[in-house]
Amino acid sequence: MTVLLALALTLVAALLLLVLTFIKRKSPAVFREIAALTRLKRAAGLAVEDGTRLHVSLGRGGLVTPRGAASLSALALLRQIGEQTSISDRPPVATSGDPVLAALSQDTLQAAYQSAGVEEFFEPASGRLGGMTPFSYAASAMMVTRQEQVSTDVLMGDFGPEIGLLTEASERENANLIAAAHDPAAQSILFASTNEPLVGEELFAIPAYIGHDPAQRASLQVQDVLRWLLILALLVAAGLKMMGVP
Repeated sequence: MTVLLALALTLVAALLLLVLTFIKRKSPAVFREIAALTRLKRAAGLAVEDGTRLHVSLGRGGLVTPRGAASLSALALLRQIGEQTSISDRPPVATSGDPVLAALSQDTLQAAYQSAGVEEFFEPASGRLGGMTPFSYAASAMMVTRQEQVSTDVLMGDFGPEIGLLTEASERENANLIAAAHDPAAQSILFASTNEPLVGEELFAIPAYIGHDPAQRASLQVQDVLRWLLILALLVAAGLKMMGVP
């Protein structure tokens, strides 16, 4: 029964995604405003104009772990930032604490340059493995912020308490800070050290806000629909329980 229910939910989600993607191709999506993401869009444009750099810190979550969803969302954002800032004098740099994630960050940036038509400007060193432990990775990412004329730090992915070191380095260099994490320890630090932390599902909504992919924008509406279906199912189950239906 559980397997059939999971299969049914998967099919419903896939169907909704296809239908809503088709609809979004014809009509613009309307989302609630998130101040931090508005600042990120502005920062990408200013980095190109000022000749400064965006530093995207992807965290240290492996893709084959339960934390992999945050890393995939971070890679999607990196692709969009790469396309928007590829013509900058100082193109974006991505750091991560996982070897596979570092290799994928290089591929993602290369694809972004290809999409922008400036593949000859791509530098493989733009995607870097910072360190294999939380604090060695944090130390490496801090050096990027301090030494490479970074105007905006984007911290997005799987982080733990070490994210506090990254936020402090960003503050010392007077860089803009956009941060999102799904770990409760990291979120508590972000609440204390940033003005507009992104928490919860906002981490996974960022690529849809920044980019223009209809599928990503449709995925947000699919989440809303599934959420309401879950609420309805809980209410129905509670009602049946009160009526004595087993």
